[in-house]
Amino acid sequence: MLLVLREGTPTPEEYARVRTALGLDGSLFEQFSQFLGQLASFEFGTSLISGRSVGQELLLRMPTTLQLTLIAMLCTVLFATIASYIVAVKRSSIAGKVLRAYARTAGAVPDFVLGVISIFLFFLVLGWAPAPIGLVSATQNLPPSFTGFALLDAILAGDLVIIGSILAHLALPVLVLTLGYAPLIMKILIISIESAVDAPATRFRVSTGSSRLMVMVSIFRRSAPPAVVVCGMLFASLLGGSMILDELFSLNGVGQFAIGAIDTNDFPVMQGFLVLTAGIALVVYLVVDLTNMILDPRRRPGASQEGTA
Repeated sequence: MLLVLREGTPTPEEYARVRTALGLDGSLFEQFSQFLGQLASFEFGTSLISGRSVGQELLLRMPTTLQLTLIAMLCTVLFATIASYIVAVKRSSIAGKVLRAYARTAGAVPDFVLGVISIFLFFLVLGWAPAPIGLVSATQNLPPSFTGFALLDAILAGDLVIIGSILAHLALPVLVLTLGYAPLIMKILIISIESAVDAPATRFRVSTGSSRLMVMVSIFRRSAPPAVVVCGMLFASLLGGSMILDELFSLNGVGQFAIGAIDTNDFPVMQGFLVLTAGIALVVYLVVDLTNMILDPRRRPGASQEGTA
C-alpha cells in the first residue's frame, strides 16, 4: 500500500492510517509479535515511497552488493596474506619495509576518499577505468538473472563480453576496498606469523626434516585464527564500504536503496535494511567461529589448552 501524505501537518486520520500501515497501532507485545512473524517470512512491509515490497527490493539489490563484498574480501585476504608473509620472512628487504609501513596505515584513509581519488586518477586523468555508471557500459545490458549475481549469471550464460565489462567496472571499487582494508588484516597477521616462525613447533618441524611447504602450512595454520577473527569483523566493514561505493560507482545495489530511504525517511526500508545486514553479519560470525575450530583444535568445545604443532 502506497502512503501519500499532503504537505504540512497530517490530519489525525492520516496519522492513524500511517500507524496502522506500519503496525504501530497495537501494544508493544503485539507489535513485537507481528514483527517476528513478518521476519520469519522475510516480510518487511512496503515502501512508503514506491509502494513496492521491501523484502523483494532487498533480495533484488543485495546480490549486487554481496558480489562486490565477496570479491573484495577474497582479494583483500590474498593480498594481505602474501604481503604479511613477505614482511615476516623478508624483514630486511625493501619490499618488506615498504609493506610494513603500509600495514601501519590501517584505517588512515576512509574508503570513500580512496574511491573519489581512484575515479579522478584512473578514469578522468589516465583513462584506464570505465565510467563509474554501473556494472556494464551504457550500451550493454546485464545477462538474464538466474542467481542475482551479475558476474555469475554472465559466466553461466557464457557471455565473454559482458564478463569482461563487469570485471572492468568492478576492478576499481575492488581495488579501493582491498587497499583500504588489507592493512587491518596485515597488522594482525604479521604479528601472528612472526610469533609462529619463532615458535618451538616450527623449530621441531625444521629439525625433523619437514619440507618447506609443510613448515609454511604449519606456520599459517597456527597464525590464521586471529586473522580469521579480524576477517569476520572486516566483512561487516567491507559490506558497509561496498554500500558506500555502490552509491559512488552507481552499481544499483542495496547501498543506493538504503541511502534513498534515509533521504526520504522511508522507515520500512531502513528497518528491513538493518535487519538484513545484521543477519548477514551474524551468519559471518558463525562461519568465523566454525572455521577457527577447524584450524585450531584448542578452540573446540572440551579441548585442552595445550599447545599443538
